[in-house]
Amino acid sequence: MHSVPLDHIGIQLYTVRNIMATDPQGTLNALGAVGYATVGVSGLYGHTPERFRAMMDTAGVRAVLTHTSWDAMNADVQRELEIARILGVRYVVVPSLPGSLRTVAGYTHAAAKFQEWGIRCRGAGMKFLFHNHDVDFAKVDGKVLFDVLAERTDARFVNFELDLYWIIKPGYDPVAYFERHPGRFPAFHVKDMAANGSFEDLGYGTIDFPRIFARYAQSGVREYVVEHDTPRDALLTARRGQEYLATVTF
Repeated sequence: MHSVPLDHIGIQLYTVRNIMATDPQGTLNALGAVGYATVGVSGLYGHTPERFRAMMDTAGVRAVLTHTSWDAMNADVQRELEIARILGVRYVVVPSLPGSLRTVAGYTHAAAKFQEWGIRCRGAGMKFLFHNHDVDFAKVDGKVLFDVLAERTDARFVNFELDLYWIIKPGYDPVAYFERHPGRFPAFHVKDMAANGSFEDLGYGTIDFPRIFARYAQSGVREYVVEHDTPRDALLTARRGQEYLATVTF
């Protein structure tokens, strides 16, 4: 029987974005007090990277990844890597692609850019990841767009933060992807799904996380990052997520 390592349980700060905007230090402190070891950064809320890092240090949490954007990476990769270095992250993540790229040719172009950025990240001592949504599993001209990214990138430089909700929602099986692309999923967005298909707090929904987590060696997962896009009570959602990951066995 296995469990999630406590020091690899995190939360994407997007989940608590509304309270981060008004009280970032208090929010980070609360997340640390709940038991989170790590966070995924979703913007700096007007603070410098140095100030944001200091707030995380005060709260006793460390950033394992940061979400930047396709446009920001295209504009100035070096600046994004410098921000990531200050934050202390291991993974630099592009969380979505522009709708204008939603073709096989567009995703082929994105894969080539990811390769470039992955090489730059590796040179800076970090790793590059792409985070999926359901649209990335659309089939265009008979090809699943996500597959273009996986097949046209080198695992030495480009891997994936797999959002478990957004791969399951369009009808795909994470385990099948672990089998096809072993070791390429070092981070999970652990997001649960209600019976009606909407977002749900961890452990209160329908996704069989133990089945997915049991393939930890095959997936390559290291970081388990709680996320909920529209929580009613963000800190309650956060507490439930940490408690679920801290106690689930597989």
